[in-house]
Amino acid sequence: MEVVGRGFLGRGLARLADAHPDVTVLAAGVSSTRTATAEEYHRDRCRVAEVAARCRRDGRLLVYLSSAAADVYGAPGCPGREDEPVTPRSPYGRHKLGLELLVRDSGVRHLTLRLGYVVGPDQPDHQLLPFLTRAVLAGQVDVFRGAHRDLIALDDVVHILDGLLVAGVAGQVVNVASGRAVPVEDIVDHLERRLGVHARRRFVDGHQRYRVSLAKLRRLLPDLPEFGPLYYRDVIDRHLALSRSA
Repeated sequence: MEVVGRGFLGRGLARLADAHPDVTVLAAGVSSTRTATAEEYHRDRCRVAEVAARCRRDGRLLVYLSSAAADVYGAPGCPGREDEPVTPRSPYGRHKLGLELLVRDSGVRHLTLRLGYVVGPDQPDHQLLPFLTRAVLAGQVDVFRGAHRDLIALDDVVHILDGLLVAGVAGQVVNVASGRAVPVEDIVDHLERRLGVHARRRFVDGHQRYRVSLAKLRRLLPDLPEFGPLYYRDVIDRHLALSRSA
């Protein structure tokens, strides 16, 4: 499998490098939901178009990594399903959905994965778990009132992608997440317990609860283990263990 991208997602997916020789995974692009510039979005779009054209020419399956974050599924009443219209809540969400359409309309054989908040080794500092961990250790964390996040470990993303490719899934948009968006306050609580510190919290209004449906994923991979209600704690524990061993 060819992996385009050298970030933490690309490095994690590289463990499948010896499998699926006719597959290219595009694991590069804008990763910040708040600070990306128009130039970065344009560069990202050009890269996706270029890789899609190359994969179409060479007869390869393109796996495009999109988003199942609150920026995509956070509109009030959104059921979080792949086959229903969604109203993105930010420029980042609009960008990711636009790239999904670019891939679909390019004519390349493809599989689009809408990822939850992936947690893995050596993540960029601005992403959720590294950011919250630093804030808790610093003694103060901003918490958006009502905000929820669906965490999934990078190891589980790799396992799910491998299963979908073995099953021959293509031409689909598939959510890859835990299906359990938990309150950010609960994430901070668990970080405090594991780090042995207590941080002052400053609450900010403006975020709503959202959900990600795994109905399609479970139809495609019926043997996929259930992600229990405390799965997010296991994800956090793995993140902290890797951080301490680095």
